[in-house]
Amino acid sequence: MRVGWQGGWQGWHRSQKAPIVFAALLALLGSGNPSTAIAQSQVPNPDLTQNPKSKIQNPQIAQSPGSFCATDLPGQLDALLNAEPVPRSRWGVLVRSLDTGDTLYAREADQFFIPASNAKVFTTAATLTALGPAFRIRTSLYRDASDRETAETGQVRLRLVGRGDPTLTTAQLDALTTQLKAQGIARIDRLTVDASYFQGDEVNPNWDWEDAQAGYGAPVSSVMVDGNAIALQLVPQALGQPLRVVWRDPADGAGWAIDNRSRTVAASEAEFTAVRRAFDRLLLRVSGQLRVGSAAELEIIPVTDPIRHFINRLRRSLRNQGIALGPVAIATTPTRLTEPEVASIASAPLSELLKPTNANSENLYAEAMLRILGAEQLPDQSANSLSAGITALKATLTQLGVSADSYAPVDGSGLARKNLASPESLVETLRAIARTPNARVFRDSLAVAGSSGTLQSRFRNTPVQGRLWGKTGAISGIASLSGYLEPPQHPPLVISILVNHFDQPVRTVRPTMDELVLRIAKVQSCE
Repeated sequence: MRVGWQGGWQGWHRSQKAPIVFAALLALLGSGNPSTAIAQSQVPNPDLTQNPKSKIQNPQIAQSPGSFCATDLPGQLDALLNAEPVPRSRWGVLVRSLDTGDTLYAREADQFFIPASNAKVFTTAATLTALGPAFRIRTSLYRDASDRETAETGQVRLRLVGRGDPTLTTAQLDALTTQLKAQGIARIDRLTVDASYFQGDEVNPNWDWEDAQAGYGAPVSSVMVDGNAIALQLVPQALGQPLRVVWRDPADGAGWAIDNRSRTVAASEAEFTAVRRAFDRLLLRVSGQLRVGSAAELEIIPVTDPIRHFINRLRRSLRNQGIALGPVAIATTPTRLTEPEVASIASAPLSELLKPTNANSENLYAEAMLRILGAEQLPDQSANSLSAGITALKATLTQLGVSADSYAPVDGSGLARKNLASPESLVETLRAIARTPNARVFRDSLAVAGSSGTLQSRFRNTPVQGRLWGKTGAISGIASLSGYLEPPQHPPLVISILVNHFDQPVRTVRPTMDELVLRIAKVQSCE
């Protein structure tokens, strides 16, 4: 089957001479509007982090000449990479025709690399294929007693069932409890929070402890609210005084002890801050320094007990509606639901959730998707939702024609350094999804060069602007970029660039990656 612009893209076609600009995407889409939730995009995401004030100089990259034939591409790319612009680094590169699958360039393309957030390509492609673009994540309230029992006791007993919605916000909880108030419910005598949809670890054991302490490494649970993260500010005080710790929501600070070793410094000194959690108790260690009179520094940390965090938010929402809440139980073992649903709230469709996941690299969304994929496709393997999700992911991509031994995921987001993938696995996944009815939905979830997401500030005012739809990735020592490239004078291409084993900041590697893409974009058809 042909997968050129006229084929599998289902109308994704434009003149190759016309510029195209896509609007920036919302990072939080659970209700279709920005909310009071802590959007994951507020978290210092390695894919988004930049430091324009850094004194580290980018390497000087030799610019390529004008357009050239595809047969000259290997020489162009080898000349760049053989010069070792990033000493001792390892590069995997693959360039293939989207339509025919012909290889224009390959460098260690079948070898394993750590893909960082390019792992989200596998997660989102498999979830979209298996569940469909209209799939929504539903959070429901059911009666937890029969009508006869309710009549006999006069009590209202409800069961809340969470199904892993990473987009649920406090505002949406309010919408859920408003439905109860509209039904005349003034008291819930017993509430069971069913957190059994996901089984297994809430924090991936393959993640680094440093990442698990950051907002972008929030735990994944059956019930989640506000990104399973909480926010605080560090506010400068008088010279020499510790920074003041201010919780965005004062209730979030309950129970926390703070070891504050920060300080307020003179205007001539450098600024830096760090907030770390203790491993075994509710203790925050605050360090660093901010200048006198400077703006407060926002810090976001993951919650330590996602289910209790959810219950506390729900209890407050019920109280605001004037609904009293009795004892609350937590159920972690799946049970058969027999009583009617009395209220519910649903996420945006999967087609919308893919956008922040890929374009803005939202880790929590990807981790939830992987577990939902396992829960929906392999309910009999519910003992470990992560393992079930990985099994379902590989089965789905195998059906699409992606070789199962060309990649080895251990999470859904790419945060784990044990993830392995070859450039070929990423290119073939991108080509495979392009042959499905969901081709355009998937492409539209990717960042656009010079326009949106993690590519918004890259390739501006170059021939690649608006012509590259890509997924970026970055963790220390690792950088990646895979996606669809439309050269002005050549049929569409699929590319993957994976870089490992460097000891410099990621921003020093990106100029070479970008120059590779710019050279690929100069290819022209010479037949």
